Amino acid sequence: MKIFLIGMPGSGKSTLGKQLAEALQLPFVDLDDEIIKKEKQSIANVFSSKGEAYFREVESETLMEWATSPNDFVMATGGGAPCFHQGIDVINQNGTSVFLDVPVDEIVKRLEHEDHRPLLQESKEKKLEALRTSRIPVYRKAHLQVSNNDANAVEEIVKGLSARR
Repeated sequence: MKIFLIGMPGSGKSTLGKQLAEALQLPFVDLDDEIIKKEKQSIANVFSSKGEAYFREVESETLMEWATSPNDFVMATGGGAPCFHQGIDVINQNGTSVFLDVPVDEIVKRLEHEDHRPLLQESKEKKLEALRTSRIPVYRKAHLQVSNNDANAVEEIVKGLSARR
């Protein structure tokens, strides 16, 4: 079973992904960490030295490698991974997608003290609203949608996965 968590930066994909992987006894994969290993530099450095287009190519290739592998896992994708190079189609054809739907004001609170996200260096709230508006049609193609504002998110996902079988 391959489970892909999608959603906005700061929606809790990594945090919830680790909990979900543990609950399902599956390995956890963070797509950004896989890109960092491949590129041997931080995401911010890839953005600044090679640009967003290059990053999106590497992100797409890495997503495809994992999606088409024989391995089972829970993956936290990058916020843009489903939105570029038909990422959502790759995800949905190879596993189960789960959209973590978190309001922008909650994300702003979560990201208040973070500065490592290259696309969010300007006004976080405005940028997040614009990103959400542009990405929400893609995110809504997910097999499951969960509000990650509640403590029962892992249980909700497990129930949703069981119902899909």
